[in-house]
Amino acid sequence: MPSSTGNNLKSSGRSWFGRLLGMPNDSPLKAVIVTLAVCLVASILVAGSAVLLKPAQEANKERERLARIGEISALLPGVEEAIRMGDSIRLEARVVDLATGRYLRSIDPADFDQRRAAKDPGQSVAIPPKRDLAQIGRRAAFAVVYLVRDEERLRAVILPVHGRGFGSMLYGYLGLSGDLSTVIGLSFYEHGETPGLGALIDDPQWRSLWQGKKVWLGAGIPGIGVAEGPVEPGSPEADYLVDGLTGATWTSRGVTNLLRFWLGEDGFGVYLRNIPNQRG
Repeated sequence: MPSSTGNNLKSSGRSWFGRLLGMPNDSPLKAVIVTLAVCLVASILVAGSAVLLKPAQEANKERERLARIGEISALLPGVEEAIRMGDSIRLEARVVDLATGRYLRSIDPADFDQRRAAKDPGQSVAIPPKRDLAQIGRRAAFAVVYLVRDEERLRAVILPVHGRGFGSMLYGYLGLSGDLSTVIGLSFYEHGETPGLGALIDDPQWRSLWQGKKVWLGAGIPGIGVAEGPVEPGSPEADYLVDGLTGATWTSRGVTNLLRFWLGEDGFGVYLRNIPNQRG
């Protein structure tokens, strides 16, 4: 048998709700209560949707990331034909210790989350502000790189890069030829730059400008980057720079800065010097 306390609570609830409905529609108190109730329900729905949709969103990001790696690999001369002919071209993932430039065989690349590691002080290093061209604050101690190989040689290296653009963090991949001196491709898989301006980094025509650009000015100094405006064909800069994004100066500078950071000593500089001396 229901307790008298339970009956009293139910009765009290019905009585309170009835008094609310009985208030005039122009009552300030009723307006406040109804507004708060609507906000509460809306927030519950939004939070629930975010939780339910998060796995799908993460899966979409992963597919986009892998698609960018595949795009860069396909830009390597002869790779598509080699795959079609059944040659032994393969794409391998390796975890690199950025301090030593050596591969870490004890870590499975599939299990390593570089972004999460960058947020953990125990798995990352702080970048001094004067050297932090990419404006990332901290970087993970390790990184996952991708190697395109055949039976005889290293054909390409694909490096994860990221850094601050105009209104967001840019995440992408830079592909270098096996001699580490020429760009195969640059592609960003995640950013929040302004549509029609900074978001032009997704334009296939602009991305195609990176193919064949030289990486180094000399003595390990990266010269690759984005010009302030159009690059004059035949000029010395044409070997290293691509045309700037019209109306998106800060995004253009951000791309230049993040590339030069990750190719430098605080990024993959030590690793790039070590590649010829180690086996994958």
